[in-house]
Amino acid sequence: MTLETAVPTLALAMTVTSLVAAEVRSLRIAAWSYAVQALLLVSIFVAFAIAFNPLLWAWVLVALVTKALLIPALLLSYLRRVGEDEVGPSIGFGPSVVIASIVMVAFYKLTHHHVGLLAASPLTSEEPFRTNLAVALTIFCLGMYTLISRRDAVKSVVAICLLENGVHLSLVSLAPDMPEMPLIGIATEVLITVWLMLYVIAGIREQFESTDAAHLTELRT
Repeated sequence: MTLETAVPTLALAMTVTSLVAAEVRSLRIAAWSYAVQALLLVSIFVAFAIAFNPLLWAWVLVALVTKALLIPALLLSYLRRVGEDEVGPSIGFGPSVVIASIVMVAFYKLTHHHVGLLAASPLTSEEPFRTNLAVALTIFCLGMYTLISRRDAVKSVVAICLLENGVHLSLVSLAPDMPEMPLIGIATEVLITVWLMLYVIAGIREQFESTDAAHLTELRT
């Protein structure tokens, strides 16, 4: 399997894990879905490190440790203490799956056909860069939808992780041979952010016995 087919296949698989992480009501399954997505992203980094830029191996190592190991471990450790059931979302499961699927398919098709307008780079007309950027923007959009439609604070953390994966996929696809790219990718890791958010969420749950993000407004009173 060539780079032009293997990398887009991995990238498209990331959209499936995004949909599962966004829509499944079990936070534990959502965390595992994110872990699988992280491994897919690391595999894409490996392919780009082999084909374009050996410096990307540093990014591979950092992404493997933080995205595929530490962040899922933090999420799963927290869920073992508080339970894995998501606070009821604003939109029911069935309608939300339909909306998320429509958003995902429509946004992918739109960005795949017009990716050149969104990223003025000669690479965007070629594979795997064209599909990668379309997938990256689609994952980012799905993460935003999850942030808007979910009330559970832990699911919001998962959504932020999806957003960041979309950003990283776009970064490595826009300029894989740029020497500074591994440093940019490493600098944008969200491990500390996830840890801090889970720490705050633990405090919210201790005070309100719930991870409903709506309780955040009560902290001002």
